[in-house]
Amino acid sequence: MVSVIIPLYNAETTILAALESVKNQYGNFDFEIIVVNDGSTDSSIYRVKEFIEKNPELNIQLIHQENKGVSSARNAGLQSAKGDFLAFLDADDVWLPHKTAEQLKILQQLSLDADFISCRINDNKLLFPYFSNNKLVKVTFRKLLIRNGIPTPTVIFKRKVLSNTGLFDDNQKFAEDHNYWLKISLHNKMYILDESLVIAGGGKRTFGVSGLSANLKKMKKGFAKNILEMYEGNRINVIEYFCLKFFYEAKYSLLLVRQFFFNLNK
Repeated sequence: MVSVIIPLYNAETTILAALESVKNQYGNFDFEIIVVNDGSTDSSIYRVKEFIEKNPELNIQLIHQENKGVSSARNAGLQSAKGDFLAFLDADDVWLPHKTAEQLKILQQLSLDADFISCRINDNKLLFPYFSNNKLVKVTFRKLLIRNGIPTPTVIFKRKVLSNTGLFDDNQKFAEDHNYWLKISLHNKMYILDESLVIAGGGKRTFGVSGLSANLKKMKKGFAKNILEMYEGNRINVIEYFCLKFFYEAKYSLLLVRQFFFNLNK
C-alpha cells in the first residue's frame, strides 16, 4: 500500500484536482490518502468531505489541526501512515496517471536497492549537478548541498526511510524539504527518475514566483539553517560550510534580481 500525504491549507480551487489525480493512478497497488487540514479558513475542507462522500471506495483519512505549517502537517500524515511506501502530494499539484506505477518499478528493482525515488515536474529539465544515465540519476548528500533538485510532490520512499530518518523539523517552514532530504541521504539510496510525472502549480514556474518559495529571503534563511545544521552535525567541514554560505548568498541575490524583473514584466 502507498500512503499519500496531502497537507491542506486554503486550497479550495485546487484540492479536488489533486485528489482526482491520486484516484486516477493505475497499477497493482492500494492507496490510503491522508489529508491533513492545517487550519484552513476557506471551503477546502468541505470540498474534501464532498469528495469522500462521492468516492466511498477510496481509503481517505482526514486529520485536523490548527495552523502549524507544512512540516507539522506532513509529520502528522507520516505518523498516521500505514503504507509500505510513503508519498507526498501538495494540494495545488497533480500526478500524471502513471506516476506511481513508474516509480514503484524503480523501488522494487532488487538489483538497484533504491529506497527513495523522485522525478521531474512541469517538463523542467534536470540541472547541474544531476545528470541522467539511462533515465535514472543518483542523488547524493554532496549534490543536495549544491541544489535541492527534488520537488516534494514527486517523492515516494520506502517505510524504512521513516524508521531510519525520523520526521521533518516541525518548526521549519522554508527549505524544510531540503533539510529532510539531506537527512535521508545519510542512510538511504536516493534517485531521480528522468521523466516528468507531476504538474505543479498549474504547470507554471513556481520557485521564487508562487507558494512558500516566493519568499526568497526566508528561503535563503532556510537553506542557511540547513547548512549550519550539517556543519554542526559534522557532515561538512568549516571550509565547506563557508563556501556553501557564500554560494547561497550569491544564488539568492541573483534570484532576487530575477524575481524583480519577473514582477516588473507581469
